[in-house]
Amino acid sequence: PPMLQQKKNKGFTIIEVLIVLAIAGLIMLIVFLAVPALQRNSRNTQRKNDVATYLSAVNEYITNNNGKMPTTAANVTTINDLANTGFYTEPTTAPQTGARTSALTVDTFELVTGAKCDTSNIGNTVAASGRSYAIRFAVENSSGGAVPQCQEG
Repeated sequence: PPMLQQKKNKGFTIIEVLIVLAIAGLIMLIVFLAVPALQRNSRNTQRKNDVATYLSAVNEYITNNNGKMPTTAANVTTINDLANTGFYTEPTTAPQTGARTSALTVDTFELVTGAKCDTSNIGNTVAASGRSYAIRFAVENSSGGAVPQCQEG
């Protein structure tokens, strides 16, 4: 009697294809959830770097002007030229002074002279000696809102 030959099936079963698609879908989901957070963290890091650059420019301005603090919009323009930050819209008005509590967006920052950062209300400034200065700014949170920050010079 002739030997029965078994037919060999080539290809993938539906179950195998569905498993591969499910795994690919999970990978795509993870990527779509992780990428926005990575981008936000990158933008926030750049914002903090810009503030540090601007603080250095303010310090350079004070040094170049025999210890005189910036007080006018023209002084701020000079500092902007020294700093050349890329992420924020640089200030165009004279520095604010003393205590500041106004809300800021993630696109702007504020130079405040005669002030230091308020430790009890983060992102605000309190009046300090005339030789003190701080920058108020904001970074993004996970929902796209602004989180106030302050950094002293």
